[in-house]
Amino acid sequence: MAAFNKFYCFTTDLGLEKHQLNTDTLMVYLTNAQPVTSNTVYNTPADIATKNGYTQKGKDVANTWADAGSGVATLSIGADLVWTGSTVTDATGFGPFRWAVLFNDTDVTDPLIGWWEYGAASITVMDTETFTFDMTGNLFTVA
Repeated sequence: MAAFNKFYCFTTDLGLEKHQLNTDTLMVYLTNAQPVTSNTVYNTPADIATKNGYTQKGKDVANTWADAGSGVATLSIGADLVWTGSTVTDATGFGPFRWAVLFNDTDVTDPLIGWWEYGAASITVMDTETFTFDMTGNLFTVA
């Protein structure tokens, strides 16, 4: 899996109680615009268009927040996210994209959390092809 990068606003937003990491709906969307650490809300960087197997705002990551009781807590992700290209309107699939972005869809401002880069070139998912975002396991730990 690609390395996780956090947006600077995430640490501030934790202190301002914008995130309830066990109960809020966290989503991953795809973008072809390079994220920068100073981005703060959904669609900056811009989400790719809804098209042929992809819907804007992406998918729910089925997150859980577990406190080990010793001053250590971990954000875990429930399952891989899978998008399958289709030719509903044409044969172009969806994309292109190069980054996946995690944000909090429960908070009204849709604050950003972090992102992953998928290689040096953009990806387009064609009819019947799949893109699997490997999200199973621990995303990060706060100690």
